[in-house]
Amino acid sequence: MTDGIKPFSFDTPGSMLVEWGGAKRMGELLSAWFPERNLLIVTDKFLHENGLLDPAVASLKAHGFTVTVFDDVVADPPEAVLMSCVERAKAAGADVVMGLGGGSSMDIAKLVAVMLVSEQPLSELYGIGKVEGKRTPLVQVPTTAGTGSEVTNITILTTGETTKMGIVSHQLYADRVLLDAELTVGLPPVQTAATGIDAMVHAIEAFTGQHKKNMMSDVFAKEALRLMTANLITACQDGSNRAAREAMLLGANLAGQAFSNSPVGAVHALAYPLGGHYHLPHGLTNALMLGPVLRYNMTAAAPLYAELADVVVGPSDEGTQAKSANFVNFMQDLMDRSGAPLKLRDVNVPEADLPMLAKDAMLQTRLLVNNPVEVTEKDALALYREAY
Repeated sequence: MTDGIKPFSFDTPGSMLVEWGGAKRMGELLSAWFPERNLLIVTDKFLHENGLLDPAVASLKAHGFTVTVFDDVVADPPEAVLMSCVERAKAAGADVVMGLGGGSSMDIAKLVAVMLVSEQPLSELYGIGKVEGKRTPLVQVPTTAGTGSEVTNITILTTGETTKMGIVSHQLYADRVLLDAELTVGLPPVQTAATGIDAMVHAIEAFTGQHKKNMMSDVFAKEALRLMTANLITACQDGSNRAAREAMLLGANLAGQAFSNSPVGAVHALAYPLGGHYHLPHGLTNALMLGPVLRYNMTAAAPLYAELADVVVGPSDEGTQAKSANFVNFMQDLMDRSGAPLKLRDVNVPEADLPMLAKDAMLQTRLLVNNPVEVTEKDALALYREAY
């Protein structure tokens, strides 16, 4: 007699629409979704100045929406950007918030939706489950296939010169998500590669997590990895390929749902200091650390890597260790072919800084506890050296 299914919970946004070109009828969609008509769009200057928002804004205005655009979001956004956005939203009388862009824009949108109606100071929100009460209606529209932020309940802010902190709360899940892969068509090859690898890391770490891995997160992680490994190179080489772009965006979304319920581990823990100190894109820092951490984790994660090998390489009769090695080699080869930088020295990280990075990585206890193998400061330094 078996013990049955181990109890677990699985949370995700209220509703998702997958539609090529859906942003062009944003006004029609939001009219059906919400009674509110005073919309704040949270985005970045590049997307705004290059016209990516224009079709959505035109549709919204045609359907009676007042639209305010906040485009000061930057990568690894500091607290000051959030507070500036909250002030802008309040001044505009915004009653519905939309994140339209990459992970940073969507992360800021989550907290703006909370802080528009909350009396809690930002300092009280850091940590897990600290947000109280409700928030303003929230819509998320990703323009990269990477972070999965549209379906997570996590926001990461830069809180000091180089440090980051997270806010994790059920209120950060969006009410509605639109996946319009047409918005990702202009993404350059290197950014396509870095964000795609970021999403693959989400899937792998969710599947190998120590504590909250469950049957549903496993299903989402496997399908995410299948979609993305099969389409990453095509998306990088032919950015207008609709099938590849749609597969990458859906894969990143599924990976986001997986890691929102089964959190990530050492790859992210070692990637965060790289982003904090050198302002490297998050997806790129994950890509740089993935190979070393995969090899390091093989001692404990080999059976799980063997399962993932069946998904990305194909079923075989080889033993667990051989299949596990096949998976790690497959992922390394995929990263090599993607065109993303391969080593820390390629992105000008000083070798003398590696001990400092290892020390900083130890601060990411929220993530390290999920890793299948313990990572000490000495181990972290060895992993950075391997990545160098």
